[in-house]
Amino acid sequence: MRIAAVPAAVALALIAGCSSMPWSGSSKASAQANLAPTLGHTARGVVDLTQRGDDVLVAAAFSGLTPGAHGFHVHEKGDCSAPDASSAGGHFNPTGKPHGDPMRGEHHLGDLPMLQADSSGNARINATIRGASLRGGATNLIGRAVVVHAAADDYRSQPAGDSGARVACGVITAK
Repeated sequence: MRIAAVPAAVALALIAGCSSMPWSGSSKASAQANLAPTLGHTARGVVDLTQRGDDVLVAAAFSGLTPGAHGFHVHEKGDCSAPDASSAGGHFNPTGKPHGDPMRGEHHLGDLPMLQADSSGNARINATIRGASLRGGATNLIGRAVVVHAAADDYRSQPAGDSGARVACGVITAK
């Protein structure tokens, strides 16, 4: 009896200890979206997302864009199956805010800073989505889509900033 109790006690101690390991909590959660071009477009890219406290850090790189500014958003549905990515739905907006500039004022949680493509059609961006999550709940980004648009986002037009066609789309999945 005593011999069996020792392994059980060790197993319980190991299980309890694992719950305090840094990797077992979701504070280090990460996700990625691989964006593919929509019908008739050549844009593609990779978006890496990392949970940092109550925010999500975004690091992204794109190619195949036309030079200039492009709207960049998280959309509500993780579905890029339609040829024009309309299946991704509207901007992700769990808090019911108006569309706006993510650098100031009220805005959708899915509103991201503008992408600026260089003369070769490449763009990189690092941004923070304040109040977003990769850990579940109403502000969870996993299972949503990231979309790049053909034109600049005016950050005023409702509900989506008049940024034109969707030129690339990818679903956010946990890493």
